[in-house]
Formats: sequence, C-alpha cells, structure tokens
Amino acid sequence: MFFFESEIAVAYQYKGESVESKTKMSAYLIDTTSEISTIIKRPAVIICPGGGYAFRSRREAEPVALKYLACGIHAFILEYSVAPSKWPCAMLELAKAVQTVREHAQEWKVDADKIIISGFSAGGHLAASLGTLWNDSLIEESLGKSVINGKKMWKPDGMILCYPVITMGEYTHEGSKFNLLGEGLTQEEYDLLSLETRVTEDTVPAFFWHTEEDKAVPVENSLQYVMAMRKSGIPFEIHIYERGGHGLSLCNELTAHGDEQLVPDDAGWIDLAVRWLRRL
Repeated sequence: MFFFESEIAVAYQYKGESVESKTKMSAYLIDTTSEISTIIKRPAVIICPGGGYAFRSRREAEPVALKYLACGIHAFILEYSVAPSKWPCAMLELAKAVQTVREHAQEWKVDADKIIISGFSAGGHLAASLGTLWNDSLIEESLGKSVINGKKMWKPDGMILCYPVITMGEYTHEGSKFNLLGEGLTQEEYDLLSLETRVTEDTVPAFFWHTEEDKAVPVENSLQYVMAMRKSGIPFEIHIYERGGHGLSLCNELTAHGDEQLVPDDAGWIDLAVRWLRRL
C-alpha cells in the first residue's frame, strides 16, 4: 500500500465575496506487483466523513478507507472545509478532489471511469451535492474548463450515500443546515440545497443505505432523494435496515462508539456497496 497526502486548493467568488481555501486529501493506494500483473487499474472511492458540517468524524474516515482497500479499491479521504466555512466551499473542494484523482489516473492506476464519491451523514449531503450539481456553472468558474473524453474532469461516476443528509425541509438535520448555510435565511434560500428538489437527468447513479430507527437524520432524507431519482430515470440501489441509530459507520468494533453502534445485521452494507460499484 502507498499512503500520501495531496493538497486540494480552490478559489472562487460567491455573492460578491472572493474566497480561497486549502485543505488536503489522504490517498490509500494498492501497490501493483508482478504477481498481480493482470490488474492494471482499479476503481477509487473518495470518502467524505460526517460531522454535521462542524467537524469530520474519524470513525467514518480511515477505517472505511482500509475496508475499501481490502476489497481491491483505491481509497481517498477528503478533509473538506467545515464551519465557519460556508457553501459552496466544501463542494468545490470535492469537485477539485475528483478532478485531481482523474488527472492522476494513469500514475495512480485508477480507473478514470470509476471514480466514486461517498459520504456519511453531512458528508453524504456533500457527496450528493456534487453528484447532483456537478454541471453547475459555479464549479467551472472556479476550476476552469477541464474535459477529458467529453466528460468534465470533476464529474463523479457514482455516489455511495450512507445515512445522508439530503433535505433542508421538514426532515433536515438542523445542525448541518445552519453550519452549511448560516442562520437567518428564508426557507426558499435553504431549499436551494434541498437536493431532492435539484435532481435532473444529469444526476449520477447512487447506492444508499439508511436505518429506519435513525432519529438524527430520518430515513425520509434518502427516500425523498430516491423518489426524485426514480422520476428522472437515474439508476440507484437502496438498503433500509430496521435496527440501528445514526452514525453507524462500519457497524462493528472497528468504528463503534458504544454498544449501540455494534449492529452486525447492518455491517454487510459495504460489501453490497462494493458489488454495486463493480457493476457500474
């Protein structure tokens, strides 16, 4: 395995304000040896941990990356900006991360057509933002016109969304909403980031998992997004588990913060996600 860190820097203008941001992306790459010469390139997953746009959970970062690595998939962890940083900084950083991985696909032995973004909770909102809004002019204004084989360099090929925050409406996670957008806006302004209302035929395919018992980010977040994808004809796979609260990560001893996060019946989600990814 190779491990290194790559700088992710973006500059943009939004609502008359000029903003510059620098952060990092950690890379976990599978080594290529003469004993496995048939494997020339591998899929890659860029992980966005949760944390309500207030912090980035370590429980949803390296343990998840190592699990993907064990499944033969390159993994990256994005240290995206959180509060007091506001929209659209984190989304532009994720777009830059996708572009960076695709630009180095040959060097890092990545399949440039299987670059997946994955997010947990608020990180799920971040991933779904790029997966839904990747064609927004705001990204091109920040990253420039960058296309390869007719595809914009920052367009992800799919999303793995783990108990994601999606809506800014009735079922929202209030902390994520205010950390991302600030307080005092009108509901119409918040609804611009209700991603279930922004799905189009350009939205990328997605894998979801959620639990029925999740009280922090109700399962309606995933359901509303899935229904919007259904109406737009976007492929998806969704798994709703009966038991388990919020923030389960791998659902096992590696990531549990207390017995309530040990939910072995839900732990198979990542194997299902890998199978979905390989079918893309």
